[in-house]
Amino acid sequence: MMLSVTSDNQKASALKKMAEVTLQRLESTELERYPSNTLTDYYDILHKLMEAMTISEGVKFKGDGAHQELIDHVCQKQGLGEQIRQFLQQMRDYRNRIAYEGFTISKNYIVLNQETITKLIKQLSEKITAL
Repeated sequence: MMLSVTSDNQKASALKKMAEVTLQRLESTELERYPSNTLTDYYDILHKLMEAMTISEGVKFKGDGAHQELIDHVCQKQGLGEQIRQFLQQMRDYRNRIAYEGFTISKNYIVLNQETITKLIKQLSEKITAL
């Protein structure tokens, strides 16, 4: 459920900072050795960046389907395109399956998608800086 809230640039900045800290920690580990943890961390980074974007515009998502709605909203608002939206939704699904079902990701997923993920992190970070 999408809610209107007071725009909070301080909270947006804190979320971005947490995403940066997680990325720094992630970069100091063997990404391919721990692919499920790597995907979870990458998703967490992207989620924090998307949440920072929406909180700075005065929008918050809560309840069932909040992550899905957040992804759809940010992709539409930022013109990220359908392919990126589907990719983020797939990451969200994998992250949920890892967390709730013990699903494991192949290291090939990380190898094949790392460039896309890092470009998206950079793109979202730059958009937050521009706010």
